[in-house]
Amino acid sequence: MEWTEITVTVPVEDIDRAGDIAQMVVPYGIYIEDYSNMEQEVEDIAHIDLIDEDLLKKDRSSGVVHIYINPEENPKEAIAFLSERYTAQGITHVISSNGCEEEDWLNNWKQYFHPIPIGEKLLIRPTWRDDYNAKGRVVLNLDPGLAFGTGTHETTRLCLQALEQRVTDTTKILDVGCGSGILAVAALLLGAKTAVGVDIDEMAVKTAQENAQLNNVNEKFTVLSGNLTDKVTGKYNIVVANIVADAIIMLSKDIKEFMYDDSVYIMSGIIDTRLDDVLNAIEDDFHVTEVLNDNGWYCLVATIKK
Repeated sequence: MEWTEITVTVPVEDIDRAGDIAQMVVPYGIYIEDYSNMEQEVEDIAHIDLIDEDLLKKDRSSGVVHIYINPEENPKEAIAFLSERYTAQGITHVISSNGCEEEDWLNNWKQYFHPIPIGEKLLIRPTWRDDYNAKGRVVLNLDPGLAFGTGTHETTRLCLQALEQRVTDTTKILDVGCGSGILAVAALLLGAKTAVGVDIDEMAVKTAQENAQLNNVNEKFTVLSGNLTDKVTGKYNIVVANIVADAIIMLSKDIKEFMYDDSVYIMSGIIDTRLDDVLNAIEDDFHVTEVLNDNGWYCLVATIKK
C-alpha cells in the first residue's frame, strides 16, 4: 500500500514553528526544506563555496515541511489538524498531498483503526467496528471524519488518562481545540455534568457535534467556533487543551478567568523539546501536580497557585 506525502509551504521565518506542529502528526520524523541560509551552511559544513545553480534558484522566502503518512493512518485527519493548528498560530500556509487516491485513504486507514482501551475506564470504538468486547469499560463511539482526535495519538491518550481520574458528576469541562470532540465527549460519558468545546475549524465543530449525538450526550455539549477562548464565557472545573506548545503558552496567560480556585488545567500536545518552554511560561500562575509522558510527548496537570 502507498504512503501519502503531505507538503506544507510556509514563510521561512515560521519554518521552525511549522516543523514543531508537524511533529505532532508524525513523531517518527519529518523533512524540512529551508534554503534561506544556504551559502553559510554549505561553507560551515562542507567548507566550500561551490553550489549547484538549481539550488541557488530555490525560493529563499519560503520553507517546505514534508510529512509522510503511512497507509494505516488517515491523511485527511492529518491535513485537517495541520490546517487548524497553523491557522490558530497565524502561520500562512499552503498544504498539498499526493499518494493514494482519496477514496482509498479511508478504506486503507479504517481497517487498522480497532477499538482501543484507554486508561482504566474507556474504550474508543470506531463506529464501523462491531467486533469488540467492552469488558466493563465505558464505550465512546467515534467517527473522526476530517477532524483530529481518534485516541491513537499519544497526546490524546494522555489527556484521556488524566481526565478519567478527575471527572465527577459535578464537573464542567472546557475543551480548547476540541477537534473531533473526543475529550469532551469522553468526559461526559464518564459522568461530567456539562462540556463546552471550541475549535477554529468549522469541520471540527461539525464533527464534534456529530460525535456528541452519536454518544447521546449532545444535550450536555456546546461546541463553539472560534480561536482559543475568544467566544468562551463562564467558569469550569476542568480545562483541557490538547494543542501545541505555543498555543498553550498563549492560552495560559488568560485561562485563569475561566477557572475556579480549585479547578484543574490539563495541557497536552507538548513535544519533549518544548516542555521547558511551557513550564517556564506557566510557573508564575500554575502549580504542576502531575506530569504524564509517552513516546516523547508530555501532558501537564496543574492547579492555580494560591
